[in-house]
Amino acid sequence: MRSNFDLTPLYRASVGFDRMADVMDRALTADLAAPTYPPYNIEKTGDDTYRISIAVAGFAADELTVEVKDGAVVVAAAKSAEGDQEGRTFLHRGIATRAFERKFTLAEHIRVSGASHQDGMLHIDLVREVPEALKPRKITIERGTKAVEKLDS
Repeated sequence: MRSNFDLTPLYRASVGFDRMADVMDRALTADLAAPTYPPYNIEKTGDDTYRISIAVAGFAADELTVEVKDGAVVVAAAKSAEGDQEGRTFLHRGIATRAFERKFTLAEHIRVSGASHQDGMLHIDLVREVPEALKPRKITIERGTKAVEKLDS
C-alpha cells in the first residue's frame, strides 16, 4: 500500500530542497520487491568518506563496470561469453554469476574517488567535498550608512 504525501507545504518555507523531495518520492514509490543480488555494504570510513562494498564472487575486474551518471553510481556486471563453464558439470551451483545492475543515489557534493576489486569484493570509495562557497562564513556587520554607500557605488 502506497501513501501519497504532499510536500507542497515544505516548499513555502524552504529553498533548494527539490532534490530531497525527489529522493523521498523515489523512496516512497520504490518497488517493495527490490533485488537483493548482489549483497552489499555501505560504510562510513571517516568524517567525509564512505565506502560501498559489493560481493562480486565469480566476476573478474574486466567484467565489472562502475559509472557515475545522473547523480548516481551505477555498478553493472556481465559474464563474458568465453568465460562460460564449457565442459564442466556442476552437481550444485550456489555461486551466482548472473548479470546485474545496481544503482546507488549520491547526495550532493559526494564524488567517487576510486574503485578496487579484491578477493571477490568490489570497493567503491566516496568522498564528500563541500565547495568553499557553501561552507559557513562570518559576515561582518557595518555600522551606520557604510553598507548602503557600498551598494550604491
